[in-house]
Amino acid sequence: QVQLVESGGGLVEAGGSLRLSCTASASTFRTDPMGWHRQAPGKQRELVATITSSGYTNYADSVKGRFTISRDNAKNTVYLQMNGLNPEDTAVYYCATGRTPWGTYTARYWGQGTQVTVSS
Repeated sequence: QVQLVESGGGLVEAGGSLRLSCTASASTFRTDPMGWHRQAPGKQRELVATITSSGYTNYADSVKGRFTISRDNAKNTVYLQMNGLNPEDTAVYYCATGRTPWGTYTARYWGQGTQVTVSS
């Protein structure tokens, strides 16, 4: 069982920045891909960004150029740097991890989520 603990959410004005962190309990962190998802009120949860164990990244179109996902394998931690925030980014943000038999990302284990609120 993998435990994920997020931190770094909060209230920020439009145009501001936040950095989310997610620390994993398992040593398998170093070999598994990680992802950040978000869920806004009344909307489905959506994938925001992923990062492979070797550092390859992928982003949703809505956050490209504004958000950056990174990881520190020595600390079992993945980050989401969010710049240029706007009210549409308001959501609960979740980190997740897991891999398919082919080694690609799948959200098998989830954190508890951290609230991000962007005021206009």
